Amino acid sequence: MASFLIEGGHALTGSITPQGAKNEALQVICATLLTSEKVRIAGVPDILDVNNLIQLLRDIGVKVTRLSPTDYEFQADEVNPDYLQSEEFLTRCTSLRGSILLMGPLLARFGRAVVAQPGGDKIGRRRLDTHFYGLEQLGARFAYDAGRELFTITAEKLKGTYMLLDEASITGTANIIMAAVLAEGTTVVYNAACEPYIQQLCRLLTAMGAKIDGIASNRLTIEGVGSLRGAAHTILPDMIEVGSFIGMAAMVGGGLTIKNVAYDELGIIPEAFRRLGVRLERQADDIYIPAQEHYCIETFIDGSFMTVADAPWPGLTPDLISVLIVVATQACGSVLFHQKMFESRLFFVDKLIEMGAQIILCDPHRAVVVGHDRKIKLRARRMVSPDIRAGIAMLIAAMSAEGTSRIDNVEQIDRGYERIEDRLNALGAKITRIL
Repeated sequence: MASFLIEGGHALTGSITPQGAKNEALQVICATLLTSEKVRIAGVPDILDVNNLIQLLRDIGVKVTRLSPTDYEFQADEVNPDYLQSEEFLTRCTSLRGSILLMGPLLARFGRAVVAQPGGDKIGRRRLDTHFYGLEQLGARFAYDAGRELFTITAEKLKGTYMLLDEASITGTANIIMAAVLAEGTTVVYNAACEPYIQQLCRLLTAMGAKIDGIASNRLTIEGVGSLRGAAHTILPDMIEVGSFIGMAAMVGGGLTIKNVAYDELGIIPEAFRRLGVRLERQADDIYIPAQEHYCIETFIDGSFMTVADAPWPGLTPDLISVLIVVATQACGSVLFHQKMFESRLFFVDKLIEMGAQIILCDPHRAVVVGHDRKIKLRARRMVSPDIRAGIAMLIAAMSAEGTSRIDNVEQIDRGYERIEDRLNALGAKITRIL
């Protein structure tokens, strides 16, 4: 288990470019299974979750060529269905949340998928009901082996239908789309997730020959086709990494520019930081965050207490709530954070409280932060990262704290952030990895 030693109090200056979007990468890489032709994907981030998924595809029989550090070519013309039954495959699935995205394309193209209960972050229940409901509506049949925690999904022929999802699950929507593009007839998916990652998946599939209407809305109409062809695709910058860098710049920035952020795809993220008083400037497709001695949390127009809550797109992504909480600890004012989607994601705040933050954890979903206005600095502590986003929030807190902090289990951070210590050290941070 690797750890970070972080010497706090060093300002970040200069510029940094975000990696390709992790969540989009997991989806579009799985979509390459839908054709026997070559699919080229640029902007692939060099992070643990994505690298593990690519290796999983290699093991299945997909030909993978790395054309450059961020540019890959995939060809699924010799997939080995027997490997899907192996213990090795199932073991790998249990450690990789993104493996759930194999269900849709494997079922659509080969009529069968075997998926183990996926792993990932320890942030509470992450339901698979939407995946199963959508694929069942298309004609799939499920069998569950409780002893092995194994799902087997089969379908002789998928058929288009109308479905209304009970939640706008991002990965559930992605699986349904990837299955429906090769189904017979027309599928209508209402209450579909419409995050930029889903939009990008639809654009890739359209380039491959799929027929999808309603992209960027929550109602998708998919006319099934007999087969898909090869295509090329470029992944968007990671909006969660962009938000993380904004948080770092607010807390310890001496003037930081985030380059090539695809600003128009960030949605409400810049505004969420502005509500906490963080000043940022759009410069073409870059964001500049000046050094800020103070930033004051806004109140609502009637003077009432500010509340920041996550919501499905175009609302605020839950993946940035942890970062926003850390930023609020040094703001002037108070704010209530409401994390609606995962019941265990706020439990990391006990470490921030130990560092000196003034936070009241109301329940598993709500926390009130009373900002220090930089009058009291956070204190260095030893912590353990429970998930990707809490891990990066702890790292931001440690960078602003007095003294040297230690974060254990940083493999969680590696799952979502590429060479993070090297990139931040180049801006002035003092972070050392120890094994």
